[in-house]
Amino acid sequence: MSVLSVKDLSIGYEGKAIVSDISFEVNEGDYLCIIGENGAGKTTLIKTLLHLQKPMSGKIEYEEKGIGYLPQQTVVQKDFPASVWEVVLSGNLNKLGIGPFYSQAEKQLARENMEKMGIWNLKKESYKDLSGGQQQRVLLARALCASSKLLFLDEPVSGLDPKATSELYSLLKQINDEKVTIIMVSHDIHASLKYSSHILHIEKKGIFYGTKEEYLNNKGAKNIGLYLVREKNNAGNN
Repeated sequence: MSVLSVKDLSIGYEGKAIVSDISFEVNEGDYLCIIGENGAGKTTLIKTLLHLQKPMSGKIEYEEKGIGYLPQQTVVQKDFPASVWEVVLSGNLNKLGIGPFYSQAEKQLARENMEKMGIWNLKKESYKDLSGGQQQRVLLARALCASSKLLFLDEPVSGLDPKATSELYSLLKQINDEKVTIIMVSHDIHASLKYSSHILHIEKKGIFYGTKEEYLNNKGAKNIGLYLVREKNNAGNN
């Protein structure tokens, strides 16, 4: 069953298109990784899909009403002065009715997601005092409170050490195995090819969308080499 359909989408800002003619469909249980060079439009695409930015043209259609979102963290967000419990519980904000208080069902959902992420013992800790890996687990639990069906993640392992990165990828795989659809922007081509079911490779000259196998067997075989060379050169210039 389709959860997201994108047709003839053009994205950009200030009246200038970055990428045009983007069409793809995401089905329930898919694990889609969006990859490409810096500046290719990956984050712009995510923001457009989330209606945080207007598309220049095209259609975006959802079957799911709720969406969980884990954005790239800023320095300010990392220093957010709230308890772990408060941060995770806030994932239910879109479900609040006219009353100002969370229901018992919403509190129970927050606890279940915290236990799933292995952070229930941190519930009283200040979010800003946690490690990067712990903070990402908190934000992932929060996103799951917003939606248990569809998650968007923008560079979720950015800034994490190898151990925390590996643990987060394992958690995401576990979540996907439970039929939660994942759409993730990533610079990590190796992890993308290891865990994903589908690849959306964005370049300024065009895009590739298909299964991981199609990417590896066809256009991807060429693009992987080009992508890695470019990323290596970019890293060397930083």
